[in-house]
Amino acid sequence: MQKTKHPIYNLQFGLLCLSSLLFSASFNMLIPELPAYLSSLGGAEYKGLIIALFTLTAGISRPFSGRLTDTLGRVPVMAVGSIVCFICGFLYPVLGTVSGFLFLRLLHGFSTGFKPTATAAYVADIAPKERWGEALGIHGLCFSTGMAIGPAIGSYITLHFSINVLFYVSSAFALLSIIIVMNMKETLAVKQKFSLSLLKLSRRDIIAPEVLPAAIVIIMTYVGYGAILTLIPDQSAHLGIANKGLFFMVFTIASLVIRFVAGKASDRYGRTKVIKVGLVVLLTSLIIIGLADSFILLVTGAAVYGVAQGVLSPALNAWTVDMSLPDHRGKAMATMYIALEAGIGLGALFAGWYYQDVLARIPLVMYISAGITLCAFAYMFLRERNVVKT
Repeated sequence: MQKTKHPIYNLQFGLLCLSSLLFSASFNMLIPELPAYLSSLGGAEYKGLIIALFTLTAGISRPFSGRLTDTLGRVPVMAVGSIVCFICGFLYPVLGTVSGFLFLRLLHGFSTGFKPTATAAYVADIAPKERWGEALGIHGLCFSTGMAIGPAIGSYITLHFSINVLFYVSSAFALLSIIIVMNMKETLAVKQKFSLSLLKLSRRDIIAPEVLPAAIVIIMTYVGYGAILTLIPDQSAHLGIANKGLFFMVFTIASLVIRFVAGKASDRYGRTKVIKVGLVVLLTSLIIIGLADSFILLVTGAAVYGVAQGVLSPALNAWTVDMSLPDHRGKAMATMYIALEAGIGLGALFAGWYYQDVLARIPLVMYISAGITLCAFAYMFLRERNVVKT
């Protein structure tokens, strides 16, 4: 009897994707406008902390979100992430000082520390193993759609209304994400009631060692993204691009296009082959962005970077799920995101520290990021050769 193909495209999956799109748009619509906003508060020298503080608390919260995902359930953890995002949008206009802004960046990071961890585990729960790459790729496509429309919407609102209106719209998007999540069916079979003991972590609860190979590649892959988030708004303004979200919109649209086939490709041809191809494209894109001295070249770099991320993201996510243990899938996803945020945070810190509002320094930051990507490719090559030998 022929085996029926598992229908991953159902209502639960659709709701999950819509919630992620809204959540992603909620915090990404702020990114292009935050450097100028921080400068207006008198904190220009702290631009590198805009992303770094966000990713710091996201990384710190990952072990907790991973454990709670495996004990309380996927839905409650997703809801907490969206609620934090909702609250922060309303507080930005209230805490209108440099110290208040930096505190909110710390708090805001908890949102991405919780929701994506539980969401990735939820996707793995409802999709069959042989289609994890496809399912994670389609979900990532929706998350990336939020990344694409978010910055464009954010810049439009700021140009035609005000930065405070932008903060409130960000909260509204997060609220819609919460409403959707709260109407989703829980997939964790055995749930525990919340107790403070669940927040007590041992060293074994922080990192899932079985997924470390993927985590190592992810750290090196996302250093460049941290640099891009920190520097591209200023580089765009220097090149006369009024909408600072344009770069992010172009790279995300390119990412969306390639994700339709990249997730399936990793299911068919293997994760490591697809990841190595993605790393080569990523390295190329960072060099192009470093060379960009015109609108056309910067947009070209954005498009190539989007293709790279569209290839890498579903393959790296699925590779992590492949190596994870079924009962500790939340911890495995948390480990993956800790690595992702560590890479983004390191890239943002380095970029902010070295840049210091000197535009001529941007190319070197991009070339160093490209060199780190080359190290990731070398690690994949050497690891695969060692696996073949053993």
